[in-house]
Amino acid sequence: MGKDIEVGATEYTTKDYQDPPPAPLIDPEELTKWSFYRAIIAEFIATLLFLYITVLTVIGYKSQSAADECGGVGILGIAWAFGGMIFVLVYCTAGISGGHINPAVTFGLFLARKVSLVRAVMYIVAQCLGAICGCALVKAFQKSYYVKHGGGANGLADGYSNGTGLTAEIIGTFVLVYTVFSATDPKRNARDSHVPVLAPLPIGFAVFMVHLATIPITGTGINPARSFGAAVIYGKDKAWDDQWIFWAGPFIGAAIAAFYHQYILRAGANCTM
Repeated sequence: MGKDIEVGATEYTTKDYQDPPPAPLIDPEELTKWSFYRAIIAEFIATLLFLYITVLTVIGYKSQSAADECGGVGILGIAWAFGGMIFVLVYCTAGISGGHINPAVTFGLFLARKVSLVRAVMYIVAQCLGAICGCALVKAFQKSYYVKHGGGANGLADGYSNGTGLTAEIIGTFVLVYTVFSATDPKRNARDSHVPVLAPLPIGFAVFMVHLATIPITGTGINPARSFGAAVIYGKDKAWDDQWIFWAGPFIGAAIAAFYHQYILRAGANCTM
């Protein structure tokens, strides 16, 4: 077995964890397994529920605050809705699909060779379809409020440049995907195996904190499926004007996080695999 070397250590210590082998780029065998399709269904349903609850929260806040400036849950409540739903859904689906619920997370894990290309593509398709269906449910139940209050669609706020919005999305997604890598690291799992519900909690908190910081700038995307689904169902030009920011930013942020974690923080471990 390989040895894990810490800075300043004077001797080698045996690893008490096992790094999984890199996922193949294309794995035809997984197409024959029910677990593959079950994972895709799980990603679809999880993203549908995520968009339904969170967009409904956004619409509810805007409708209440329109009548009373102090009404509604406020930005803090919206951030809690997003972070809390990610915590719940990652906890529910982690053992089935890995609990990605976000094309940027899937992309980052693909770059780190945690998932195959076929699985990554199918996850992203399922996530986008789930997001569309989740927003469609919100519109079906509250059509007048949905249209009146912007459909929960992301957009660059007045006074901010495209560069500022793109940077906010890059940094926000970096925080999220970096947290995902750190929380699911085999070394951490081995060391903290006695701690229940470890991974979903910091991931949910990361989403919560990023929303607090970037809602005033972009409405917080950091999830291309979330932005895409809301834009498709809302259907107004404003929802599409800045759509590129909510794809480019998260994918760039995810790529940076994958590189940082895999090739800087875990460079020694990767070399011993």
